[in-house]
Amino acid sequence: MGEADGLRTYRGKRHFDRTKEPSGGPAGQRGSPPEAGAEPAFVVQIHDASTMHFDFRLEVDGVLRSWSVPKGPSTNPQDKRLALPTEDHPLEYADFEGVIPEGEYGGGTVIVWDRGTYRPTSHDGKNRPMPFAESLEHGHATFALHGEKLRGQYALTRFHGREERGSGSARKPTWLLVRTKSGPGTPLVRNSSGRGSPGGGTPDPRRARSALSGRTLRQVAAASDAPTWDPEGGGGGSEQNGARS
Repeated sequence: MGEADGLRTYRGKRHFDRTKEPSGGPAGQRGSPPEAGAEPAFVVQIHDASTMHFDFRLEVDGVLRSWSVPKGPSTNPQDKRLALPTEDHPLEYADFEGVIPEGEYGGGTVIVWDRGTYRPTSHDGKNRPMPFAESLEHGHATFALHGEKLRGQYALTRFHGREERGSGSARKPTWLLVRTKSGPGTPLVRNSSGRGSPGGGTPDPRRARSALSGRTLRQVAAASDAPTWDPEGGGGGSEQNGARS
């Protein structure tokens, strides 16, 4: 993957002297593929920016392929969640939790709602395993999530009937993220107490707790150790004005 197709867009939107988001390292050094037999990573982050949304990210070819999911991933197979592609993110972003300063791109609070690994399950017309990046290019990818909260079979499907209108290449295809009915077990979403309950849906993002720190969005925004940019001291302070945009 060339730089133009990798993290250039991500880096071009951010000022890393003002935000503690990871830069992804020098060009061409954005991570290695998973070791043989190891499953790639996934992460779901809740982002309280100008609009509240979930960011769904899958490790593919050394970057995190990313989609904005306004209502969040659901464990109910009857729910079809709109997923809008965003720029690739560096692998290090899977551990990012904190406050993006007000006025910066994506200003607001971020928590890691769920994380884990996934197993690609896409096959071609002859039922042969298909490379995951290729299945995404074809517009339909299936995978099994092994997260702390989300588990089971999911599918991402691109469709062309509804596209965000823009000029030329600015037009973005629409995807759907769906929990499929295949796969063993009953889907679970764990509540703030850590107990799982059968059924579907997504928790209230304002009450949901981080899989990384156990904190809510509000607690991360108010925490003195939230990794925000401090214009006076160069970082580390709790800049609560940056918690919303």
